[in-house]
Amino acid sequence: MTHFPQFATTLALAIGLASCGNAASVDTQPVSSPTVTDPAAFDGDFAIEEIGSYAEPWAVAVIPGTEIVVVTEKAGGLKGYDAANGKALFFTGAPQIDYGGQGGMGDVAFQPSEAGAPLSGRAIYLSWAEAGEDNTRGAVVGRGTLSCEDHQTCAIEGLKVIWRQDKVTGRGHYSHRIAFSPDGQHIFVASGDRQKMEPAQDTTNNLGSIVRLALDGTPASDNPLADRDGASVDIWSWGHRNILGLAFDAQGRLWDMEHGPRGGDELNLVRRGANYGWPRVSDGMHYDGTPIPNHDTSDAYARPAITWTPVIAPGSMIFYRGALFPGMQGDALIAGLSSNAIIRVEIDGASAREVARYPMGTRIRGVTEGPDGALWVIEDGEGGRLLRLTPG
Repeated sequence: MTHFPQFATTLALAIGLASCGNAASVDTQPVSSPTVTDPAAFDGDFAIEEIGSYAEPWAVAVIPGTEIVVVTEKAGGLKGYDAANGKALFFTGAPQIDYGGQGGMGDVAFQPSEAGAPLSGRAIYLSWAEAGEDNTRGAVVGRGTLSCEDHQTCAIEGLKVIWRQDKVTGRGHYSHRIAFSPDGQHIFVASGDRQKMEPAQDTTNNLGSIVRLALDGTPASDNPLADRDGASVDIWSWGHRNILGLAFDAQGRLWDMEHGPRGGDELNLVRRGANYGWPRVSDGMHYDGTPIPNHDTSDAYARPAITWTPVIAPGSMIFYRGALFPGMQGDALIAGLSSNAIIRVEIDGASAREVARYPMGTRIRGVTEGPDGALWVIEDGEGGRLLRLTPG
């Protein structure tokens, strides 16, 4: 068990890589100027238990009502760990994916409403990058059913694609993060701009948007553009760049955490039918140094609750609800890639502020919460570890 010190008042920040999910991908321009962070945390240190290592872990989730932690691997793997008995759990039936750049296996999600059901028969939702014609690609979401004959292997049966992102060339900014609405009736999926920028302002496609679907993947009938001729009717909000964090708070409000360009990572309170401005406005700049008007220069677009320059390069995010870290309850916890940290953000109405940054010594790809309130964290890259964090 490893102990990491709690947040210190003076934090030596490395020069941030521009917002990207992979150190070798396109968005790797440096930014400068310090981030101001208040020294607020919990009493004590993190006690960190190392569970195992994975091949480029991308997402981490806990199956509701169990102590089973599931990790996706970017090249196509899906593995689990049952904390109740300390044993690994293996999955078969994962989809064929298009691996390369920022593409590959993406998110994994389970319906909270099935928390009391047997493991076999539960729905499993996966996202991944899919190849198309003429060197195009796009993210997809698939739904299957678990069949678990023993405590070591589960098969994914009947996996079927239920939603597709519009396909374009390139291998970046898929986003493909999944979140269930608190009422259990809808799926929200992050659809990145695929590094094409302007399509995020064109609602005839679903790039640069958050989409809202029924559980079977069909667009929700009351989506904001459902009655607009020519519009992509799955859209809930648009004007987004590359969303890697998507979560509901305790009030049932949806928030997203997205990568800015050279600076300007942003946390947004996601509202129905709102346009978040990318690429017309941003608190960052283009990689060639060309300025972009800041959010505060226009009232035409929804403004972020908080932005970061230098970037934190976010991975996944959650709103903490557990009792192990009572001082964190209600706060957003964000996995930080170039920031090599877990970033804690306090929410006050529609406003937000960073209140703590917990250095982890390496790029952090994902964070989620276990049933006992412990934090489950995955590191980024080949050999990234699965870690369980409790108070030291």
